Amino acid sequence: MKRRLVVTLVFVLAIGLCAGLVWFNFFRDKMIAQFFANMQRPAQTVSSAEAKATTWTPGIMAIGSARAVNGVELAVEMGGVVKEIRFKANQHFNEGDLVVQLDDSVERADLVDAQAAVKLSEANLERSTALRQRGFDTQAAFDQVTAQLATARSRLQRIQAVIDQKALKAPFSGTIGIPRINPGQYLQAGAVVATYQNLQSMKVDFTVPEQMISKVKVGQPVRFGVTENDLSKVGKIIGIDPRVDPQTRLVSVQALIDDNKDESIIPGQFLRVRIELPQEPNIVSVPQTAVISSLYGDYVYTIEEQKAGEKTQQIVKQVFVKAGRREGKMVEIVSGVAAGQKVVASGQNKLTAGAPVRIDNTIDITQLASGR
Repeated sequence: MKRRLVVTLVFVLAIGLCAGLVWFNFFRDKMIAQFFANMQRPAQTVSSAEAKATTWTPGIMAIGSARAVNGVELAVEMGGVVKEIRFKANQHFNEGDLVVQLDDSVERADLVDAQAAVKLSEANLERSTALRQRGFDTQAAFDQVTAQLATARSRLQRIQAVIDQKALKAPFSGTIGIPRINPGQYLQAGAVVATYQNLQSMKVDFTVPEQMISKVKVGQPVRFGVTENDLSKVGKIIGIDPRVDPQTRLVSVQALIDDNKDESIIPGQFLRVRIELPQEPNIVSVPQTAVISSLYGDYVYTIEEQKAGEKTQQIVKQVFVKAGRREGKMVEIVSGVAAGQKVVASGQNKLTAGAPVRIDNTIDITQLASGR
């Protein structure tokens, strides 16, 4: 009997122990769940920007190549030996200044002979005219003397033209390049002496996609620069090709730079081009860094106020938007965000919908985004 009582007591203790363990596990899990449910997530530090309705100045970006309005490869018209080189690299010349002189000693000797022949023919014509007026000369003799004078003058003009061709002169005001010849060198007709460019006035050739050509007009303002963030030169469109290149689907456009007196733009230089389009008012835009792309579309995190007991905290809300045009570092918001709403500009990689945030605008992202 005593033995049976001991066994029963041990059995009851075992059941109680198991029940206690089960209760402890349930109690522990409940308390852990309650702890995490009541635990507030730490606020993430982000920077913010305000969606603003501004006057939007759209533009068409392109890549162009500069060339001088007047620019040539200076070449001699006739063959000959270089007698004198009157220029150095990067020297400026006015129109008509002598650049290179070829040896013209033979032609100048012929010039003296031709001038003497003209004078003789003129004297013969004067005598023939006087005799004919007195009736002592025939019409045939007068015509022959007249023809001899015309031939002498023609020969003189031809020799003078050859002398002029052997004196290579600046065709317009400009800057000459590096000499490609040496004194005493024999040049064939058409040999290039140096490049010659007028750097004060420049043209820019570039192309525009055929979808954009309807927005491009002659006289439209254009900005130019070496980099996309420094479009300091201004000009206007002076020509549009009336056809689309069937290979590239692009249209050639030409613009004129108004002022290049500092000669900062040189022929052949690579340039960034921006065609200025008419301004558009009340366009809502945010920094491009605020817009996140995903498989489901573009979205931003808006910053909202939320009451947590007696305190107010800022949380983020995921809002899908329709992004439009991009200009500089700003992007147009067609729908989804209204003017005046605050959006997260940086720090989104650690955010989820409903997460509390702390705004730190020590670095103003909107100032960085507004630059070009």
